[in-house]
Amino acid sequence: AKEHISDGPEGIILESMLEGYAEFYSAELSEKIHRGQKENALKGKNNGGGIPLGYLLDKQTQKLVVDPETAPLVVEIFERYSEGATVRSIIEDFNSRGLTTKRGKPFNTNSFNALLKNRKYIGEYSYQDVVIPGGVPAIVRSSAWRKTNAHRRTPKPKKASSC
Repeated sequence: AKEHISDGPEGIILESMLEGYAEFYSAELSEKIHRGQKENALKGKNNGGGIPLGYLLDKQTQKLVVDPETAPLVVEIFERYSEGATVRSIIEDFNSRGLTTKRGKPFNTNSFNALLKNRKYIGEYSYQDVVIPGGVPAIVRSSAWRKTNAHRRTPKPKKASSC
């Protein structure tokens, strides 16, 4: 940006070359970053983002490990929901017990919906189009996860209108 580029024809070609090189550098750097993140994912290393409830990040290995304090809550959520408890009733119970999300906030519907469909809980780690079975330690049995998610997708009966 600070380079003096002449206004003549040679300035036009120089400016085009500098812009092309900058664009090439940016695209190449992006490829390297994505390749590194994919390699990390294949090794089961965390690529950033929020750490789900029930897990901790081992700073040395950069891998998710089971949190002995909050993993039982995850199991309880899946068990209760698969047995027919509503999300609202579980949220109310957890909040009345003073339990909080990973961020220290009261539980809400959004936090539960994300939790219930998170495949990390059955040991699957994914990055972009790559799914790594066993990439993280499982907290929930896959049968319980499948049962919960089948229950979530079941259409709820419509309420009768009061017309």
